[in-house]
Amino acid sequence: MGYDSASMSQEIDFRPVILAGGSGTRFWPRSRRAHAKQVLALDGDRSMLQQTVERLSPLASPDRVWVITNELLSAEIQSQLDGVPAAQIVEEPAARNTAPACGLAAFLIERSNPQAIIGVFPSDHVIGDEPRFLKRIEQGIRLAASGDVMVVLGIEPSRPETGYGYIETGDPATGSAATGSASQPALHVKRFTEKPSAHRAQHFLTAGNYYWNSGMFLWSARTLANAVREHLPETAPLLEQIAAAYGTPRFGSVFAELYPRCENISVDYAILEPRSAKGEHLSGLFCLPSEFAWNDLGSWESLYDFQLATRSRGDEDGNVAETQGLVTLQAQNNYVYSPGKLVALVGVENLVIVETEDAILIAHRSQSQEVGKVVKELSASGRTGLI
Repeated sequence: MGYDSASMSQEIDFRPVILAGGSGTRFWPRSRRAHAKQVLALDGDRSMLQQTVERLSPLASPDRVWVITNELLSAEIQSQLDGVPAAQIVEEPAARNTAPACGLAAFLIERSNPQAIIGVFPSDHVIGDEPRFLKRIEQGIRLAASGDVMVVLGIEPSRPETGYGYIETGDPATGSAATGSASQPALHVKRFTEKPSAHRAQHFLTAGNYYWNSGMFLWSARTLANAVREHLPETAPLLEQIAAAYGTPRFGSVFAELYPRCENISVDYAILEPRSAKGEHLSGLFCLPSEFAWNDLGSWESLYDFQLATRSRGDEDGNVAETQGLVTLQAQNNYVYSPGKLVALVGVENLVIVETEDAILIAHRSQSQEVGKVVKELSASGRTGLI
């Protein structure tokens, strides 16, 4: 059953902001600085970024989309997103984490419509059950439009994951905007916890009122801009000056001069955690528990897990492969990417094997989070052509 876009209230101006500036080093050797994972087709025929924009298209046409990226990826992104205005693909002159990126989007959009609802979305997530996803986003848009409100989508945890941030929730919110037509209303947020120990993660899973922080947020341009003014008082004036220069010949030089002076901090640490400290009924912070399948594709292992779970690829021995052919003899639970060749696996298990034109990665699946260190080693040894 599809999503009925006509149900979205037309009076709400929804502006998706896609964060696409990461380098994706944990997906080396496929991911490179000028061709990072968000512009790769890791799952399907379309890139992760294209899937993100297309997923939101029932709620916002491409001309309403903004993309925050870097100069290495900008040209590729423009070629992939031909419906997104080039002026709305913003090239950060320096990486400054998610708070300045989100804040800049807020100040830019606030100038044209302070009441516009900004949805912040990472560019490299995969989502299952898109109609359910869209219904939750629509509910979040309505809630964010109801006042000085911030909304985060929370994912019900399926395991005691130590690599994600967690949201502790409290009482259900009230009012039609908070409940909508969904089976579960929005919940007040008590606090955020970043990447807990295994023991704490197990406690969170058992407690039942904790959700994974998906990194997807909804708020009005004015609400977010004011939060940046409150919690990042040194960075906010810099972002406002950059926004004021947008659309003028001075924009590039002002951006290049001021943006590197912004604080390097995530939106979670800079804004959401201080906001939650006000108390769950005073902060205006809400979590929308979300039941759709979700994966942030943070490593080769997470891609393996997702593709195995969704049965998009995989054999009876748990091997997931994108090859010209696969022969296995006593080989289990491996991930293989070598699209131009037949690959034979004999007596191996739990490996990641990725071949590109100029490099081969062989790693134990449990160590796939460490692949980014290979990029650091290559950079330190001057082999920058491989990164």
